[in-house]
Amino acid sequence: MRYLILLFALLVVAAHADEAKPFDPAGYPLAVQKALRYANEECDSQGGGAVTFVPDTVRKVDLTGDGRDDYIVDFRDTKCGEREGTYCGTGGCVLDILVTRPDGSVRTVFDGYVRSYSIVAPSMKRGAARVIRFDLHGSYCGGFGAQACVKERAITATPFTFKQP
Repeated sequence: MRYLILLFALLVVAAHADEAKPFDPAGYPLAVQKALRYANEECDSQGGGAVTFVPDTVRKVDLTGDGRDDYIVDFRDTKCGEREGTYCGTGGCVLDILVTRPDGSVRTVFDGYVRSYSIVAPSMKRGAARVIRFDLHGSYCGGFGAQACVKERAITATPFTFKQP
């Protein structure tokens, strides 16, 4: 019984140790680090302070269906000193999508503002690209800011943007 209590206590301590780890950009490829540097440059240009990233600022997931890690860099909860809106506006927050190519290099395929996004359930077809559903500013659908505008995009190694009509 003592061993079970000790094991449980160790698991609780280990779980809290994981939560306490600070965000470390150095653990990501150079292209992802470059995307993260944008936060520092933007904060400096606005006279902010220290940039604070949340642990899930970078999401690692295979988006292209090739078995390689791709990256979503979401600045939604990133803080610039005491400022809350540095990386967000009426069109949403800055979001970068980077994919890993067959040669191992990492390329940005999307860099823009989105209100939110969700990754659609994967296709049953092996190796199929994942689809992301983007909630955008209403002007991308011919409306105005508050109107709903949802667009979907299969993620490949080809860069893309959303254009206003």
